[in-house]
Amino acid sequence: MDNNKIMEFMISMVALIICITIHEFSHAYSAWKAGDQTPKAQGRISLNPLDHLDPVGTIMMVLSSWSGFGIGWGKPVQVNPYNFRHPRWDNLMVSLWGPLSNLITAAVLGLILRFVGPQLTQNVFHFILMIVVISISLALFNLIPISPLDGSHILSALLPREQAMQYDMFMGRYGFMVFLGLIFLAPDILPAIIMPPMNLLLHLFLGV
Repeated sequence: MDNNKIMEFMISMVALIICITIHEFSHAYSAWKAGDQTPKAQGRISLNPLDHLDPVGTIMMVLSSWSGFGIGWGKPVQVNPYNFRHPRWDNLMVSLWGPLSNLITAAVLGLILRFVGPQLTQNVFHFILMIVVISISLALFNLIPISPLDGSHILSALLPREQAMQYDMFMGRYGFMVFLGLIFLAPDILPAIIMPPMNLLLHLFLGV
């Protein structure tokens, strides 16, 4: 087995776990700040990766990282929107903060690479670059409006109430089947959706 392949796999796994931890922590923290104590009661306001890893998402993480396109998901943060001070607005913001935290991470680390990258060792540069790439991928992946991804909650919060109820009903019945079909039956669609905006963001953050 190629040592470089193993090293690349390990780096991508560590980077992906960091990105997912930031993502789920941001959901939990924003829900808590909006008035819901559920994430705190379940120990989700934490930067310990073990508090956020999902069994199926972790398996997907391993398989996809080995294939070269690292993607996965953490254990969903459970919230009770009825505890929010402003339910529809807070639900929108809690859903947004996961992808937004990944984009902020990518922007900050991208600027570090852009301006001090030549002073970093090759291994450190590569590791930070991997976090930037995976952060953007994770954010864009989660913005797809299919349940159980954040994008479905964001779209529901933006739709008028009647349409939101119909959309939520459809996603509650068929969303996960559509999600699994997208991943396992049409794997070429995900890169086609994610790569154009990802290249744009990489250019914006890294200048290349």
